[in-house]
Amino acid sequence: MTRIFSGIKPTGHLTLGNYLGALRRWVEVDQHQADALFSVVDLHALTVEHDPARVRRLSRQAATLMLAAGLDPERCTVFVQSHVDEHARLSYVMECTATDGELRRMIQYKEKGARAREAGQSVRLSLLTYPALMAADILAYGTDEVPVGEDQTQHVELARDLAVRFNQRYGHTFTVPKATHPPVAARVMDLQDPTSKMGKSHESGAGIVYLLDEADVVRKKIMRAVTDSGREVEYDRESRPGVANLLEMLAACEGGNPIELAGVYESYGALKKDAAEAVVELLRPVRERHAELAADPGYVDDVLRKGAERARGMARPRVDAAYRAIGLLPAG
Repeated sequence: MTRIFSGIKPTGHLTLGNYLGALRRWVEVDQHQADALFSVVDLHALTVEHDPARVRRLSRQAATLMLAAGLDPERCTVFVQSHVDEHARLSYVMECTATDGELRRMIQYKEKGARAREAGQSVRLSLLTYPALMAADILAYGTDEVPVGEDQTQHVELARDLAVRFNQRYGHTFTVPKATHPPVAARVMDLQDPTSKMGKSHESGAGIVYLLDEADVVRKKIMRAVTDSGREVEYDRESRPGVANLLEMLAACEGGNPIELAGVYESYGALKKDAAEAVVELLRPVRERHAELAADPGYVDDVLRKGAERARGMARPRVDAAYRAIGLLPAG
């Protein structure tokens, strides 16, 4: 079977964007058609200023929501990244394979580094090097496909380049992976700023629908969504980003086509109302199942422990092989 790996970073509460762009595809497609691993990539949350207790809390919440969304630990491997030492072991080998120029060209490093400097904060070295860790996350498992949002494609391309380079220099060790993208709503935009991604770590949550938002909160946020000048409902990502975002959101919830849906509506209000109800109904079973799982933390702990054991068993032989290939003396 094709092997896939993907992860969620616990830097904020999971959003509708996380669900439509990643989680739902993992649940409905990937776990059934592939040998799939899904991880809470908590080591990546340490690249910026953070509260340790909050990272732990959000890591547990993310894992619980992944299960609440429908990931089945009997079908796929669900685990926390830091519970599997092979990620950190292979990360250093990837740093020794990558170049300084490659890492400095990463768009997320440029953007996040600039924001940190503007805020008067120092930029952690890990913000520069974490794409090497992401490559390790992927390559440790012999991953064939990485389902990601558009903003992470560059990092998967780096993982491909590092796999090829390592194989050429030290002998064939790694599978060369490729990025895959869901066809609709791969990138859900902020309701208050439809030119920006709906990110879970934004300070203001007014334009963000969180998976655990109450139904009335979801309706209020979508009804207050920024639209565009003019009154006609048209699907045009460039000139009508607000309306396009609502149409894509509705299409993703109901399985429709945003261009065809545009012809159904004569007003922004009607579009917002239908989009709000579609999102509420989409998230209702996730919220209800999350409440059940949150009341049984022992079950979640058991899933994560078994998932880490399984992941470790898959990753260790390949990481050991990479250590030998690059010239490290095997432990006795």
